Amino acid sequence: MTSGLLGVRSAVRVHRAVAEIGKEAWDACAGHTGDPFISYDFLSILEESGCVGPRTGWAPQHLSVEDEAGAIAGVMPLYLKSHSQGEYVFDHAWADAYERAGGRYYPKLQCSSPFSPVTGSRLITRPDVDVDEGRSALLGGALTLCERIGASSLHVTFPVEDEWRWMGERGMLPRQDQQYHWENNGYATFDDFLAALSANRRKTIRRERRDAQDGLEIVALTGDQLLDEHWDAFFAFYMDTGSRKWGRPYLNRRFFALLHERMADKVLLILARRPGGPWIAGALNLLGRDCLYGRHWGCLEDVPFLHFELCYYQAIEHAIRLGLPRVEAGAQGQHKIARGYLPSAVYSAHWIADPALREPVARYLEREREAVAHDMELLTEEFSPFRHAPDRLAGGGDRD
Repeated sequence: MTSGLLGVRSAVRVHRAVAEIGKEAWDACAGHTGDPFISYDFLSILEESGCVGPRTGWAPQHLSVEDEAGAIAGVMPLYLKSHSQGEYVFDHAWADAYERAGGRYYPKLQCSSPFSPVTGSRLITRPDVDVDEGRSALLGGALTLCERIGASSLHVTFPVEDEWRWMGERGMLPRQDQQYHWENNGYATFDDFLAALSANRRKTIRRERRDAQDGLEIVALTGDQLLDEHWDAFFAFYMDTGSRKWGRPYLNRRFFALLHERMADKVLLILARRPGGPWIAGALNLLGRDCLYGRHWGCLEDVPFLHFELCYYQAIEHAIRLGLPRVEAGAQGQHKIARGYLPSAVYSAHWIADPALREPVARYLEREREAVAHDMELLTEEFSPFRHAPDRLAGGGDRD
């Protein structure tokens, strides 16, 4: 144990709802991260709205450990899954192969913030608790639970890099992928950001912004500026995008109502309309201590470049204004590179009970990590807008 830090008891408790742990105890562990996606409010909103629960295939199995005085010292957001939807780290091929061979892949255990491809702490301890002891107790508890209930596997998705490396050293199978993030390199204005780009990219971005904004009113709303009409409009956008992309959107209207009620100060909702008309498009962002997280986008009218304007350029402008060092704009899209969002590594760690599946997955992940690292390097070198490079990634697409 690190000198001066508290140790933890080996016993681990399983909770069927985050409310069983309580806001004060949960946020005593998670609050110091400044990450809205692992906050008590966000996870409880998912549960209370019915987006997360046994009926949706996300049955909470949250873990907690205590310090020597009996207070909650660490927590782990954990779910028993009957499918692989809403995770953004894809293991469908593993499930198909295992079940074709006669195995049973589901249920499995998933440690994550549901429906949120956002990097953050997963083995979460209070700041005054020995990190290694807390992590060891939580991971050991998750593996014990996995064996006790007969789950095929444990998956920890989008952990911070330090946790990822720690879990890899303890036998978890490490996986790496990439997203596209914008970094604030000391910019005071959007024009400062543009000045760092090649001349061609500056010209293209200015044209895209001009065309997207032409004849439109664009507003950014947070806190008590948000009204029911704004949420009604955005929910229509969200449902339209979700139904076109994956058939059944994960979030319901009650989720957004509770988000407004409990986390409005963490919301940045950017909407567009023609003056005096109805809202036609919107992008939902959450604000962290050191990042603006772009989460959902939708529109009811196709306006050229409006997706780029609301999701990428407005996000950059507001991150600069708020002094945030980073924008994470969702899970997909090489077209983001041309808008200043460069490849950035994201991680997951996996434990598979059956060696007949674990061994081929381990070999696959080793090759995949090499391919991802090579791809990130190539994309950055060939397509970075921060130097003269071919403009071959100017296309677009919906946010995750």
